[in-house]
Amino acid sequence: MTTDTRRVSLTILSLAIGAFAIGVSEFAAMGLLPYYAADFAVSEPSAGHAVSGYALGVVIGAPVLAVLCARLPRRMVLALLIAVFGAANLLGALAPSMGLLTTTRVLSGLPHGAYLGIAMLFAADLLPKGRRAAGVAQVLMGLTIANVVGVPAASAIGQSIGWRSLFVIVAVIATLSAVMIWRLAPNPQQAPDASPLRELGALANRAVWLTLLVGAVGFGGVFAVYSYLSAAMIDAAEAPAWAIPLALSGFGVGATLGNVLAGRLASWSRFGGAGLLLAGMVATSLLYSQTIGNWPMMAASVALLGATAGLVIPLQMRLMDVAGDAQTLAAALNHAAFNLANALGPFFAGLALAAGYGWGATGVVGAALSAAGLVVLLVARVDARRHPGAFVPAE
Repeated sequence: MTTDTRRVSLTILSLAIGAFAIGVSEFAAMGLLPYYAADFAVSEPSAGHAVSGYALGVVIGAPVLAVLCARLPRRMVLALLIAVFGAANLLGALAPSMGLLTTTRVLSGLPHGAYLGIAMLFAADLLPKGRRAAGVAQVLMGLTIANVVGVPAASAIGQSIGWRSLFVIVAVIATLSAVMIWRLAPNPQQAPDASPLRELGALANRAVWLTLLVGAVGFGGVFAVYSYLSAAMIDAAEAPAWAIPLALSGFGVGATLGNVLAGRLASWSRFGGAGLLLAGMVATSLLYSQTIGNWPMMAASVALLGATAGLVIPLQMRLMDVAGDAQTLAAALNHAAFNLANALGPFFAGLALAAGYGWGATGVVGAALSAAGLVVLLVARVDARRHPGAFVPAE
């Protein structure tokens, strides 16, 4: 391995470690909600504001920080963003009240989308043509591995020695990522014509909005199932306590394998890859709805659903094709769109549950959302054919 190749590999590893910290913080915090609710003597719905506050931070921070950082060197921006993320998590560990914890979760969410979006662009630019999708997949591997080992481990530690320890651990991992990025990442010259106004040009690009809409709607199908999985396994299938983290880890394993597949699909075809993954979401969500009451089958179907979670990769590559001079903003908005899906999926599934349709309805709702995302993808494909100047063919 040459020195340059080794440096590229270590740089992508440092970016993936940052993504790992983000994944652990976002998902493990959901699992520890009952513990900080009890600590602050508030109801679980009130404690849930910390979870929604994080998502709000992502949606706000992703476009704002992407635009503000447009002219800054990406190495510096990435190190700073993940360092701020770590500091906000450390403040969360010290929060003396539920209100202040919620505030720190909003602050933690602010760098999320901008970091992941810029990190994927940075990794893609480090690799030769034909392997750029692999760079995106390698950064996102940090998120999926977080679901396999990081979230269960952090949850176990948080339950045994206190929920505050989770945020301390995340702060340490984020600091490690920041130091590695600063010391190892190359520092290419930023484009001289990069500017906030050029980044805002993405907002006038129909192809960008259609791509974001595919993720915001279609990926909601995954969250419609995932968000209620634990409750469904306990209530409908009387699953043992140890089966819950096993099922969640199974989803992470599926997502890890799915990321590798999605990288290859994206290199083959942006639209074709996204279409296959969305079709897989529809099929596995419907399969899940038929397994309610049998927890091993529920866990297996959710692992298959996880294998479709690499949808973010072909959509990210499509955005890189059409965003022109607004690469940073488009990449950050991609993660904002997926966090919007994180809100839409549980919302519509919750409506179905409240109407008395039973746990299987979450799978049906998930399939409907993913099917709707597939329709939006078809619209985007037709639009690309009618306006070929807005589309750059896959590598």
